[in-house]
Amino acid sequence: MSKFLFVVPPLVGHINPTVGVAAELTARGHQVAWASAGPGLVQRLTGDKALVYPCSGPDLGLGDGARPPELRGPQALKFLWEDFLVPLAEAMAPDVQAAVQGFRPDVIIADQQTVAGGLVAEHMRVPWATSSTTTAEFAFDNALGGMPKVAAWIDTLLKDLRTRIGHVSGTADPRFSPHLVLTYSTPELVGPEARVDGQIRYVGPSIATRPASPSFPWHWLDPARATVLVTLGTANTDVGARFLGECLEALRHRSHQIQAVVADPGNVLGTTTADDKDALILPSVPQLPLLERMDAVVCHAGHNTVCEALWHGVPLVVAPIRDDQPVVASQVTGAGAGIRVRFGRVTAAKLGVAIDAVLHEPSYRAAAHRIGTAFRAAGGAHAAASHLEQLATSGALGEAL
Repeated sequence: MSKFLFVVPPLVGHINPTVGVAAELTARGHQVAWASAGPGLVQRLTGDKALVYPCSGPDLGLGDGARPPELRGPQALKFLWEDFLVPLAEAMAPDVQAAVQGFRPDVIIADQQTVAGGLVAEHMRVPWATSSTTTAEFAFDNALGGMPKVAAWIDTLLKDLRTRIGHVSGTADPRFSPHLVLTYSTPELVGPEARVDGQIRYVGPSIATRPASPSFPWHWLDPARATVLVTLGTANTDVGARFLGECLEALRHRSHQIQAVVADPGNVLGTTTADDKDALILPSVPQLPLLERMDAVVCHAGHNTVCEALWHGVPLVVAPIRDDQPVVASQVTGAGAGIRVRFGRVTAAKLGVAIDAVLHEPSYRAAAHRIGTAFRAAGGAHAAASHLEQLATSGALGEAL
């Protein structure tokens, strides 16, 4: 039996993929604990019985969703690093170190954006793995490929951070463990130039049962019509009003053949009445079970939503907003599993054309099924747990630096 410590940020999309891995490890008889600046969020997503070591963190309620909505491109990335990732690492590091001393894990699994996990693991000589919830940096045409100055700037930030919370003799990039990088995708989606470095393991999506959502009116779904899910994830409420409105208009115009389920956490569209048979607007939806009944998804190209849709063989219309989303959107279109539209400018008419295409042109659904098959073959949480077991049995790295 081994002990595994997950170090995660207070972000739903970064915690969810690890839930299945932790459940698989627990089922195999191992002990699992968590260290996070969002302990309540971790317990909500993993269950009340989870052992969680609370960590300090910046007071950002919604995580990086607290960014000014007008920020895009390099400015958004600058804000993410300077105002969220670096402060989060500095705040979490002492508590992560205390969690390691208290739990004494055989392996630390650090989220790619929780760099305190990698720096503390390196400092304390604990074998560690990276949990990578996006594949934006796993293709040669990656998020920073065209911005060498930005990449160099991030490297400088990380070196400076190491002098404060790590050890000056360390050399590993805390975003990429030299021992094991778990990537929740496959080359079939990432593309033909996907990185295949020795420590990278493409395990496919980690799909696990999630806590029950508020009751969903399953009887509302009309089997005689196609159903389209519209979602912008949990961190884009501040910028989604116009886009959601255009989606709703496009889908209502096709109500004779399509029903719409719209996730609207900010209540920007108002509520639907009980007798509205064409559009169901809710603050949250049970996404995984719902995807089993969807015919298409319109989304922001968030990595989790994209992979969960493709796992179910559902084609996509993707409208990337910022961060890694343009890269993920390019992966979707490159694989032939969807159509990309411009988030800030697309009209209801253009959205309608894209939705019609992914619903009625067989190639999009065939590509989605092909990727879903590859995802299942990769092994998901089962494969990830096996890789972590191998790392745990390979031996400690020696005394702390």
